[in-house]
Amino acid sequence: MVCCLGPALLLLLLPLGSVNSAGGNRCVDAAEACTANALCQRLRSEYVAQCLGRAAQGRCPRARCRRALRRFFARGPPALTYALLFCPCGGSACAERRRQTFVPSCAFSGPGPAPPSCLEPLGVCERSRVCRPRLLAFQASCAPAPSAPDGCLWDQRARCVRAYAGLMGTAVTPNYVDNASARVAPWCHCGASGNRREDCETFRGLFTRNPCLDGAIQAFASRWPPVLLDQLNPQGNPEHSLLQVSSAGGALEGHSLLSILPVLALLALL
Repeated sequence: MVCCLGPALLLLLLPLGSVNSAGGNRCVDAAEACTANALCQRLRSEYVAQCLGRAAQGRCPRARCRRALRRFFARGPPALTYALLFCPCGGSACAERRRQTFVPSCAFSGPGPAPPSCLEPLGVCERSRVCRPRLLAFQASCAPAPSAPDGCLWDQRARCVRAYAGLMGTAVTPNYVDNASARVAPWCHCGASGNRREDCETFRGLFTRNPCLDGAIQAFASRWPPVLLDQLNPQGNPEHSLLQVSSAGGALEGHSLLSILPVLALLALL
């Protein structure tokens, strides 16, 4: 697969060099660790070929691109895949490379030049057997806890990180919104949502106004670099653990994704 990629695409698969890594570029450290792991590198090469290789030829096989992204997180060593996804950056070059690594335009943006209303990807997700349970898991696992100083209970953070990673390669795939922060959001807006503007803002707020998600990402970054050594058993069932939710979250199946938000807010207070 790697042999078919052009020089520009290979740059995303290769480390940026030991000088940058020694200077504290954690995204380079994560990239080097993935490159050194045969399974991580193979899965990464697959999604780069689907999401960037074909897109560079003027085509965008969005379904195959997203499927390759989901395979990367479902089958790759979580310590390595999460390190790539959540690596903290201190400079714009590192941040832009991180932003482009997992959700290039083929997977992240829509067919038009402008972001659609968030109600569009949300509607697609509600009808998808792949996306719907993952978004439900994210809502249940990342529900803010007002009793926690940073909005996320300590034993909740790992579940939140897993559930967030589970959204990669779905209709509501999130991404970093700029190169100056760790803020994330789906590729959509709420300016043209009509009388459903509040529903749209509620959905987008799951990412842009979620202290639990922010706290979980920060907690993951604070464990660096030991997280690269804590590789989980690749013989396990990462797809199952990725979608693990509490019994309360499992009881929400069959409900509208938006209708469960007040319930999740109440659960966080209990």
